[in-house]
Amino acid sequence: MLKLSFELSEKVKKYLAESHDELIELIEDLCKIPAPSHHEEARAEFCKNWLEKNGAEGVYIDEALNVIYPIGCDGKDDIVVFLAHTDTVFPDTEPMPLWKDDEYIYSPGVGDDTARVALMFMLAKYIAKENLTPKCGFMVVANSCEEGLGNLKGIRQLMSDFEGRIKEVYSFDANYDTLYNKCVGSHRYQITLETEGGHSYAAFGNRNAIYAASDLVCKLYSCVVPKIGNSRTTYNVGHIEGGTSVNTIAQKATIFYEYRSDDINCLEQMRQFFEKTIDEAKSEAKAEITVETIGIRPCGGNVDEAKLTDMTATVKEICEKYTGLECNPRSASTDCNIPMSLGVPAVCVGNCISYGSHTREEKLLIASLKPGLEITADIMLRYFEN
Repeated sequence: MLKLSFELSEKVKKYLAESHDELIELIEDLCKIPAPSHHEEARAEFCKNWLEKNGAEGVYIDEALNVIYPIGCDGKDDIVVFLAHTDTVFPDTEPMPLWKDDEYIYSPGVGDDTARVALMFMLAKYIAKENLTPKCGFMVVANSCEEGLGNLKGIRQLMSDFEGRIKEVYSFDANYDTLYNKCVGSHRYQITLETEGGHSYAAFGNRNAIYAASDLVCKLYSCVVPKIGNSRTTYNVGHIEGGTSVNTIAQKATIFYEYRSDDINCLEQMRQFFEKTIDEAKSEAKAEITVETIGIRPCGGNVDEAKLTDMTATVKEICEKYTGLECNPRSASTDCNIPMSLGVPAVCVGNCISYGSHTREEKLLIASLKPGLEITADIMLRYFEN
């Protein structure tokens, strides 16, 4: 991060003030386009067209459905990336409801992460229209597959395609009283248990997959979570399915299980506990057990701590400057996990206020968009010549 004295120019302030209505319109347009993870095609196409219509050149959609607007990146190995994700947690493929009053915009996914894409795009428009010259390679990315079983596909693709060239990453994906500079890694599994089953009366005594699954869940929940320093580690069985009917001995049951930690060593201890528990369950032969890994999110890696500290301090200062709120660094699972695991410093930044994330009652505080635009502008425009 270029930690230099910086103030928004009067020209920028005028642009931000005049952009409010257009920003609201863009948020609403994006909310109306369904974008479940792995199916962001329509939203990606809209984003590309919107950027091009507003002066951006060289915009393209990659194979992971990332929308990429590179500025001055040719031949550069010092690229800074700003991104916000296009996917939502909701599986809907039809437009979701949207309404607003004087205080809020209501729509599933409006805050996480739709409004933050729109805020970033309003600055991308300014950069394109003014033909600003970056001090380094600069990239605006509306990335795919941040949520859930999207498994960070978009940022993985980006870091792979620009391997060794990306030096800093900023993700807009939080409220502006929070920033995330430490990564929570996670391992996610689908565990399938199968038995011979049978009729509940005639075949009584045969193995029951639901009973075996219940027993396995109890074993998984006997875990004593590891703790190193101020680390935090969690685990969860979030979904169970199986069985046929009340008078059928279940032949199949499935468990969806994850554990998380912001410490790489704790994550490894959880992996060892999980594998030992599965091996013991297999040896008891209450069911045939298969395990499929459905998601791996790494913790942070060996990053330049001085650079990360500088980025964190600058973002914190900027957020507090425009909001008057204390902005506290925390741990989270975000798109930053991938660059951080590769040694690239990354910070997840808040640039508006929303409530009810991952619920259908999600809402965006309209009044937060003004300071949100200022925060976004202050961070992004530091990378451009005056």
